Amino acid sequence: MSEADIQVVTDEAGQPTAVIVPIALWKEIASERETAYLLKSETMRQRLLAALERAGGVPLDDTVAKLGL
Repeated sequence: MSEADIQVVTDEAGQPTAVIVPIALWKEIASERETAYLLKSETMRQRLLAALERAGGVPLDDTVAKLGL
C-alpha cells in the first residue's frame, strides 16, 4: 500500500476535510486503536500479554462440545 492509495478530500478553499483510505489500511488502523485502548488498563494489558505467551489454543469443535452446543 502506498500514499497514492490514500485520497484527500478538500473543501472549496482547498482545506483538507477528510481522507479516503483502502479498507485494509482502515482495518489495520482500527485494530491498532483497539489494542492501544486495551493496553491502557493494567488488567487488560496483563491478559493480552498472557494470551500472547500461551502456545496453541483450543479447537472450536472442542469448545463447542465442552459448552454442549
